[in-house]
Amino acid sequence: MRRVPWELVALPALGISRLLPDSSWGLWVRLAAATACLLLPGALIARGLRVPSVSAALAWSLAALFAAMAVVFALHASLGLALVLLGVVVVGALAWPWRRPVRQGQTTPGLSLGVALAGVGLGIALWTITTHLVGGDDFFHLARVRKLDDFGGLSLRAVDEFRDGGLHPGYAFPLWHAFLALVARLAGVDPTGVVLHEASVLVPVAFLVAWEAGREVFRSAWGGLAVLLAQVAMFGLAAGHGASYRALALPATVGRQLLVPAVIALFFASVARQADRAGGRIDHAPGPASGLATLAVAAGALALVHPTYAVFVLIPLAGYVVARLVLARAEPVEGVLALLAVVLPSAAVALWLRPIARETASVSPSSDELTRALQHYKGQLDVFSDGSYRLAPEVLGRAGAVAVLALFAVPLAAFAARRRWGAFVIGGFLAVLVIVLLPSLFTHFADAVSVSQARRVAGFVPFPFAVAGGAAVLARMLSIGALPVGLGAGIAFQLAYPGDFGYGLDDGGPALATWVALFGGAAALVLGLLLPRRLTELDRVGTIAAATTALAILPAALHGFTHWDERPPAVRSPTPGLVAALRDRVPEKAVVFSDDTTSYAIAAFAPVYVANALPGHVADTQANRPYARRADAQAFFGSGNLAIPRRYGATWLVVDRKRTKLRPDLPQVYSDARYVLYRLRS
Repeated sequence: MRRVPWELVALPALGISRLLPDSSWGLWVRLAAATACLLLPGALIARGLRVPSVSAALAWSLAALFAAMAVVFALHASLGLALVLLGVVVVGALAWPWRRPVRQGQTTPGLSLGVALAGVGLGIALWTITTHLVGGDDFFHLARVRKLDDFGGLSLRAVDEFRDGGLHPGYAFPLWHAFLALVARLAGVDPTGVVLHEASVLVPVAFLVAWEAGREVFRSAWGGLAVLLAQVAMFGLAAGHGASYRALALPATVGRQLLVPAVIALFFASVARQADRAGGRIDHAPGPASGLATLAVAAGALALVHPTYAVFVLIPLAGYVVARLVLARAEPVEGVLALLAVVLPSAAVALWLRPIARETASVSPSSDELTRALQHYKGQLDVFSDGSYRLAPEVLGRAGAVAVLALFAVPLAAFAARRRWGAFVIGGFLAVLVIVLLPSLFTHFADAVSVSQARRVAGFVPFPFAVAGGAAVLARMLSIGALPVGLGAGIAFQLAYPGDFGYGLDDGGPALATWVALFGGAAALVLGLLLPRRLTELDRVGTIAAATTALAILPAALHGFTHWDERPPAVRSPTPGLVAALRDRVPEKAVVFSDDTTSYAIAAFAPVYVANALPGHVADTQANRPYARRADAQAFFGSGNLAIPRRYGATWLVVDRKRTKLRPDLPQVYSDARYVLYRLRS
């Protein structure tokens, strides 16, 4: 008789949560239960394939959601059909004739539970500083989630901000938006609450996948803990105000903080499983197909959630495969098969998106667009007289002390060159740094993915693994003496390089650290070939290494917690009265005309289309024409010519009293001290 999978507890938990209030702690429980239910299909599939992990559960859940939403879009159905189809997946997974899962390596249920509880604690702390949407990309993504939740007759184009626009090349298939919309549907709350607070629920998931990535690379639970500490300090604490974790509900951050670590974890788990099976070390585990399939769906999910990140994570992984072959002459077939599992789904998504991307101004840009981009990101780029450019070396260390520590720690990987983590640090850093620091390569790379996206590839060097690996080498060389060295380095770098977290680059990290990483990594590659084997396995991954990492990141973490406060909103939300009028009086899918700032907010809070929005938050495609739309709006509010909004099919008009003195002779449906809603006669 089979045991009932413990993951099924998510279903009664959801039922109980619906009895709780939809605010305060009750909202947290509702969101947590709904999120667990959406991860249930993937968890059961991962069990069936005998690859149980949070990374695998996340990957297969998104794969099931992709299949469900593809059917919804094909049939022009509503979100309810997706829930039915996911229920079918759960029933099918329960009927799967699976056996007890095979767990490789060190089994540490206590440590994994501790990691999850630590994530819950930080998530609760994050909840306390998220009382409002800060604007920026929040409104862009909330608008898409709201349309998925409210609209029937869904299609890929239904979630766009413009009824007469086109698909966004980065979010053409709204996979993560559908996840958030289903959380709202299951939890019985407005999508605003999901976009605002889902990050707090996802922090434990981010902790677990980061820990799994470190555990698989180092083949040690303590190595995983060291990677987790460095990851959280760098991306979740160093900048203060919740740092990247505050935006953990948004696709870009989900891609970077959840799916990229999941891909890394599954990549190295697949390589290790293939190598162990080929070496006869395990003969009772399932074949490599299940691990490769899980890795492929994780890569496909990443490519759909944020397409360029699937390309970016390939670069350090390919660097690892080459470095591993050169340094240890090991696992060429295993590494190539795992790479193919990442490449093939990513390439399929890229081919589908190619026609849309070619219509985007920032891809293969014109001379005018390139000039604009270089001017916009001038602090982050070194531009040369021949027109070529590269990423400024200071960008690599801009994330603060932990990033600078990682850059200086790269040469230490020479003493673990025949370890998997050593090859990952050496190959990963070299592969990325060569691309971003050689103008001839970076210029072409930016032409292919846009300047805006190309500069982000610097964040894909394996920073946390370099910190954890450096600590492991020091632990072997100095034993307990590594602890004061780690603390001293953390204090010194935090005082000297606290980080530059603004949109531009005013005072980045030291350029010297980047050059040390580049040339030190190259030297480590050579030394790994020349040094005797005993000197290339000179590391000790254990409690001392984890404690050394903890002390090294402690100053950055303390800085983050002392700046743990709320950020002011960047874009003003509409007044509650206007939101109520838009939802109650304006039909779904109607076109509302207003200025670009107001329109951007309206689309987030009401299930309607707008005629224009802030150009920085709209794909600059031929169908969208964001700057032309802005110009038309400015022309209307300057002249009052009603032919302009009618040209966009608008039947409603919102006037912001503080932005314009225009008062058209139209029927007023709602007014307050800030806004007036008019019915626009056809």
